[in-house]
Amino acid sequence: MDRRLPATPAGTRDLVVVGAGIIGLAVAWRALEAGLSVTVLDPDPGDGSTRAAAGMIAPATEAEFTEDTALHLHLTGASRWLSFAADLEAASGLGVGLRESGTLTLAYDGTDAALLRRILALHTRHAVTSERLAISEARRREPLLGQRLTEAAWVPGDHAVDPRATHTALWRAVDAHPHGAVVPRAVVRLDVDAGRVVGAVDETRHLHRAGATVVAAGWASASLLADLPGVAVPVRPVKGQTLRLQADPELAPRHVVRGLVQGRPVYVVSRAPATEGPWKGHCELVIGATTEENPDDRRATAGGVFALLRDARVLLPAIDEATLVEATPRARPSTPDNVPLLGPTHVPGLHLATGHHRNGILLAPLTADVVVAGLTGSWFDVDVPSADPAAMLAALRATDPRRFSPTDPTTEGAP
Repeated sequence: MDRRLPATPAGTRDLVVVGAGIIGLAVAWRALEAGLSVTVLDPDPGDGSTRAAAGMIAPATEAEFTEDTALHLHLTGASRWLSFAADLEAASGLGVGLRESGTLTLAYDGTDAALLRRILALHTRHAVTSERLAISEARRREPLLGQRLTEAAWVPGDHAVDPRATHTALWRAVDAHPHGAVVPRAVVRLDVDAGRVVGAVDETRHLHRAGATVVAAGWASASLLADLPGVAVPVRPVKGQTLRLQADPELAPRHVVRGLVQGRPVYVVSRAPATEGPWKGHCELVIGATTEENPDDRRATAGGVFALLRDARVLLPAIDEATLVEATPRARPSTPDNVPLLGPTHVPGLHLATGHHRNGILLAPLTADVVVAGLTGSWFDVDVPSADPAAMLAALRATDPRRFSPTDPTTEGAP
């Protein structure tokens, strides 16, 4: 079946993207590169979970014991970041802050050490590179470590990127393109004609007509599509809080530092020293992240801030000397199986790019490739190193958004 976009009337865009976070803009940029004309709609581009994200590209240290599909998806996503970053920096002229520093993972007490060893065993089962380190070796690599640590591990393939810098670069690349536009308006509903989604209606009642519509509105995607027959989007908000501090470079860790502190996960990500602005010469430190089954109330809680600082200073006591400049609470979009919804739905003209849970930054390049392939009826290169290619392909298939929707044979496979 031909799944390419239908011919569009004059004045109609090939694509409308609802949502201008890192996911929506990544899809829009890659669609522009594929030759499509694109409008992106969002009243506050980048102010959702993208703004709070620390930028973890960490398929190994984010791995969960019962989520093998997600692990293989994340490994595939991480493999696409280097080329994505290089292409985006060339297109926008801006850096994205990708740091291939590796991740040092630490355990506080004996119970944490046992859990860390189980995580390393999980890595071994899936041929993910990691290794135990003596605490003395961990201190050699990261002299700022705290004294009360019992176990350490090194994960060379887990890195970090600056989500805010990446978002700025994507925005520039999309808005500067002759066939791209980012419009700061909210979408109130999708427009449907003869069972096909033909565009999005914004808050001024203007219809942005398009051959296809991609909904990348995070957890708000569910409410936007709640009344549309033939599609189910079981995405819920899961709140998280991150902290941003500023520190002298000598107080910033050289690597991403993650830890288990009495069973609680915590991480500290450092950025390169700022070259301008009020914090010139200082390094930003991002500490995260809580996970709460709560709505997106945008409220930082005293308990959440305290818990992050308490646990982070166990790993790196020098953060006591840093300046706390921001607490950022936002909700991530999560699905029942913690696997995102990527690609065409049963409803013609409607595609999804949402439900990324804790790994929207990690999966942004892969999401863009998968969704644009679904829009154009093409495929993309998945020739990436994998210890289990069959599991990798199964993980990609598991992102099909139709898995939660009733099957409609009249629209199966429709673009």
